[in-house]
Amino acid sequence: MSSPFGFAVAAMLSAGACAAVQAADLSVVFVQPENFRDAVYSHPYGSERERAAVLRDIERHLRELADRGLPPGDSLRIEVLDIDLAGWFEPFRTRSYGDVRILRDITWPRIKLRYTLTRGDQVVASAEEQVSDLNYLMTVNRYSVSDRLRYEKAMLDNWFDRRFVKPAEHG
Repeated sequence: MSSPFGFAVAAMLSAGACAAVQAADLSVVFVQPENFRDAVYSHPYGSERERAAVLRDIERHLRELADRGLPPGDSLRIEVLDIDLAGWFEPFRTRSYGDVRILRDITWPRIKLRYTLTRGDQVVASAEEQVSDLNYLMTVNRYSVSDRLRYEKAMLDNWFDRRFVKPAEHG
């Protein structure tokens, strides 16, 4: 049997460990998402609900990247200005294929965004960028073929590493 004292010590240690692990300070804002070029999973004219699913999934992925790669004490604000998912819906396809996203080498993923990285009260980096991956069909992708954002996630992974993880390792 364990003693009540041992249990109390273990509880305090685990509470301290949980407090030490904190989520990265990330803010994601989608600016006028109703005007985004292509931010729905199915058919070219998706509903507000379908757009919300894409935005939720992109925000969730950005949060995972920040939790994994943003140094403690850094704060990142990302404003997403436009989204154009990989592929497109070809209007000349028969009705049965109307909801199928066709991937071609000219339909690469693009996300236009603005970001501000701060450390304490100091702005470390700030820019507006068009993040894209022209070679999305030719590069190795670690995400499952069933992941609806597999190309966008790989693109964001590369961008995040170049902007925030690699510079932090060298500076």
